Amino acid sequence: MTRGGGKSWAIRTKCILLCLEYPGIKCMIVRKTYPELTENHINPLCEILRCHHPNKKERIASYNDSKKNITFPNRSRILFRYCDTEKDADRFQGTEVDCLFVDEATHQSEDKFKKLSACVRGVNEFPKRVYLSMNPGHEGHQWVKRLFIDKKYDVGEDANDYMFIQSLVTDNKALMEQNPDYIKQLEALPPKLKKAWLEGRWDVFEGAFFEEFRETPDMQCCHDAGITVEEALKEHRWTHVIKPFNIPSGWKIYRSYDFGFGKPFAVNWYAVDYEGIAYMILELYGCTGTPNEGVKWSPEQQFREVARIEKEHPYLKGKRIQGVADPSIWDGSRGIAIIEEAEKQHLWFEKGINDRIPGWMQIHERLKFDEYGKAMLYIFENCKDTIRTLPLMMYDEHKVEDLDTDGEDHIADSLRYFCMSRPITPRKIEVKEIPLYDPLNQYEKSTYNKAIFRRI
Repeated sequence: MTRGGGKSWAIRTKCILLCLEYPGIKCMIVRKTYPELTENHINPLCEILRCHHPNKKERIASYNDSKKNITFPNRSRILFRYCDTEKDADRFQGTEVDCLFVDEATHQSEDKFKKLSACVRGVNEFPKRVYLSMNPGHEGHQWVKRLFIDKKYDVGEDANDYMFIQSLVTDNKALMEQNPDYIKQLEALPPKLKKAWLEGRWDVFEGAFFEEFRETPDMQCCHDAGITVEEALKEHRWTHVIKPFNIPSGWKIYRSYDFGFGKPFAVNWYAVDYEGIAYMILELYGCTGTPNEGVKWSPEQQFREVARIEKEHPYLKGKRIQGVADPSIWDGSRGIAIIEEAEKQHLWFEKGINDRIPGWMQIHERLKFDEYGKAMLYIFENCKDTIRTLPLMMYDEHKVEDLDTDGEDHIADSLRYFCMSRPITPRKIEVKEIPLYDPLNQYEKSTYNKAIFRRI
């Protein structure tokens, strides 16, 4: 959907129609804050339904401000609720509604959305529905995109339960007639916002911390290069997620670790080729399956599993593995330091450099594509939690160059320790002139040595 597509109007209209059609039905509209609810739904609905008309006989429904709901004469109700934080979502436990409307759903995390959806239940004949409206972007961008755009479903999710209806600003005839200049405002936005809010593009994400990250090849870049998406995947161009391959015996292997207990812990393994390109080949993520919820394994359990994987997995078996870890695991002020449990399993780590901003810059530099679509960091497609969480990272509202630590940042931290242990300098574009006759194939090899060659 896009800005100005009529989403809020659709929610209000659907709510009214349901309440009139099904006496006693209970609908709930959720947004991030009450001021947003008041401006976008409560005031407009009260006006449409004449809730404040001085003549009570003229009122189609009544509004109770203390309870934040609208009641119809047939006992149907519309509840207005806000959900900003995880604690807000927990308050909905015990709430029961027939139809849920989540306005601006991309402003909600997947975990909050699941808690809200659990409210849709009841032993009656009313339709049970969840309606979402959204624009591309914000913290919920990836899970909404997964369900409705990419149509990639987890275990227990049924494709028949999800339907996506595109709504562009040009579809809103009333807005186009009353404010024809609105589309010009959208056209004047920065390129990424313009693509998202005007064109309804979901392959761009304004506000993402790792905005360079691409799970699939950039289609526009492939088109400009005259290659197909399949060719780009095969050549590892304009994408960071690639298919696993056998690791050459001469490549060095690394391990990074971020401790967690109530929150997930993260272990990532990398193979680094002769040119310094890093490939994340494996991950171990201590998550229950609920986003950002740790399995609560003790350090002993965590390191025992790491040791088992390194003894058995063909990528790691018999390899000399260099480790780098969260420096806090050396802290023994509260008893035995966590690093001692690792050493009992014969796992060795160096202290990670914990400078956040330089660490993020190292990740940015590795994710950056050169002119040929080549990056310095690739991720095997089996590292599913890395692929899931990296795009979720958002900027900190108060520290503009830092990552928001309220997000599921554990793999990002683990990756940061690794990148700081093997820092790279920004790649410079070297221009070389070579003759038209090229018996050594220097021009063809330029794709891999990061230099630009210009024929003369």
